[in-house]
Order: sequence, then structure tokens, then C-alpha cells
Amino acid sequence: MNHWWIYKGGPAVPAEQRLARLARHRPPWRVFEGEVDPGHKVPSLDDDRYAADRMRGAGYIADDHEIDLVNTALLLRRPLLVTGVPGVGKSTLAYSIAEDLGLGPVLRWPITSRATLRDGLYRYDALRRLEDANLTRLRATSGEQPKAPGEPPGDGIGRYLQLGPLGTAFLPVERPRVLLIDEVDKCDIDLPGDLLTVLDEGRFDIPELARLSEHQPSVSVGTDDPGVRARITAGRVQCRAFPVVVLTSNGEREFPPAFLRRCIRLTIDRPGEDKLRRIVEQRIGAAASDAGQEELISTFTQLRELGELGTDQLLNAIQLRLAGAWTAPDEIRQLAEATLRPLSGPDAT
Repeated sequence: MNHWWIYKGGPAVPAEQRLARLARHRPPWRVFEGEVDPGHKVPSLDDDRYAADRMRGAGYIADDHEIDLVNTALLLRRPLLVTGVPGVGKSTLAYSIAEDLGLGPVLRWPITSRATLRDGLYRYDALRRLEDANLTRLRATSGEQPKAPGEPPGDGIGRYLQLGPLGTAFLPVERPRVLLIDEVDKCDIDLPGDLLTVLDEGRFDIPELARLSEHQPSVSVGTDDPGVRARITAGRVQCRAFPVVVLTSNGEREFPPAFLRRCIRLTIDRPGEDKLRRIVEQRIGAAASDAGQEELISTFTQLRELGELGTDQLLNAIQLRLAGAWTAPDEIRQLAEATLRPLSGPDAT
């Protein structure tokens, strides 16, 4: 363990101490002063709803090179752009950071070709607001009560606004959130450039709220955390602790130099046999040896030369054998056919 590491600091160094050291070492050009709302509570990873996320993060095996670059991004308050073939654990790295430092549930924004910056920041349901306004006028005209019995009290425009994963990550909190922007190479050509202002300045505006700031300076809105609301003042969201932004890419496209300049870039290589053994031991335990672990790892690495394979495919094969499937020595071909089909290459289909 290197003394400067914050992520993967080791069990002898509590997460609170590592986060305190992270807060002390802030680049002067990356200081953000959002005002923390003491009433806003970030969900805890200890909640049973996030047990699978914790298990996923705890099972990740990070090499020293990966840990070095994660900590570089943490200390410099810069996004981490993670590139690698499918199945090497790019997305799982984000869950590992959240679990290791106790930073709450990962906020995940899966990117599609239609994704826009606003999709990640917030959603405004203008149609529902118009329908509710018309309903209120109809009730008033007919002499009915403004609200039906049992209908929840209104919160003005805040009822129709919900922050997306990107917007929630930039709420002002004392400890950074982990934001996973997954498969960013699928995005429209303009999205990397659109992200630059938010990632540089650590803030964004909600025009629908900014226009009302004189009459309603503070508005409560929904967030990407289930059941959690946040209060927005003057229509602006400004972070305090810069989020841990992990962007994943399968390397299917190039990004603009201005975007790359602001990222710490990490390439995760395919795991070798030794790392595969450690992953299997971490995920499945000693029982894996009873399922012919060595034989399957050897078969996996041989087939990987013919086309890409994801590490989870190896875990699937071992799990099937533990369940009693294809356990005979001459059934390895059937097992490979079912679970170890390449993701690319001539045997992918």
C-alpha cells in the first residue's frame, strides 16, 4: 500500500480518515463552495437495498496501476475515463470506490446515442404541471375543494422537477458521491463538449427555477436517490465535494482533445491467469477448486485468444459446475459452448 493512497487505503486506515485527508488536499483551482443543506441525507450503503452494490464493489480486484490512477483523479478532482474491452470490470470499479470509501450508493447514468446533458442533470414534467393547473381551475370553477381528499400537498414547481444522476452527484454534500457515466462512447458527438462546463465549474443552473427565484428562492425537488429530496436555491446547483466521476468506454470512438485534457485516463487490461485466480477466489471462494477452477481458467484463456471474453463468463462456468452441470471431464466442450462464447471474433455468433 502506498502512503498517499486514499482509495484502497487498507483495512488499518478507516475511510473517515482517508476522506479527511482527501478534503485537506484540494488543488486551489479545484475548490468548490456550495452550501451544504443539513437536512439533505445521502442514503447509506448499509441499507439492505444496496447489498448487491456492496458485494459487487467488495469483489473487485484492483491492480496497483489502477489504484494509482483512481487516487490521481480523486486528489485532482478530475473525472476518470476508464477504457477497456467489455467484461474487464470498468463499471465495477465505480462500485469498488463507493464501497471502499463508504460514499453511498453509486449514481449511474447509462448513455445511449440519444442522451443529452439535460437528461443527466434533471427532468421537468411540464405537461403534468399544465394538466394539474387545468384540474385546479376546473375544481375552482365547479366549487370543489382545490385538492381531492388524501391528495398530497403541493410544492409548487418542485413537484414536477427531479434531478438526474449527474445533477444529484453535484448537490452540495460534505463527502463526494460516486457517479458512473456508463459507456460514454455511445453518446452523441456533442455530449462530451456539453459536459465540460459542469465538470469544470462543478455547477449548473435550472432555468425553470432561476426564473422564479425572486418569488420562490428555495425549492424542494426530487433526486435520483429513491425517496430523497433536495432544496435548490436561486435555481443553481453548486457542489462542495467534487464527485468521483467514472466514465467508461469500450474504445469504440475518439473524444475531443478538450474533453480528454480534463480527464485522468485509465486503460484496464485483460486479467492474466494469476489475477483470474484472485478474482475467482474473491467472488466464489475455496469451493471454486472443487469445480475444476484451473481447468476452466486454462480453457478461458485459450478461448480468449480467439475472441474477447468477459471475466463474468468464467465465473458463470465455475458456478454452473458447482451446481452439478457438465462436471464430467469430457463435458468441458459443452460447458464452454454454453458459457464461454466469445463476445467478438469469428466465433462470436
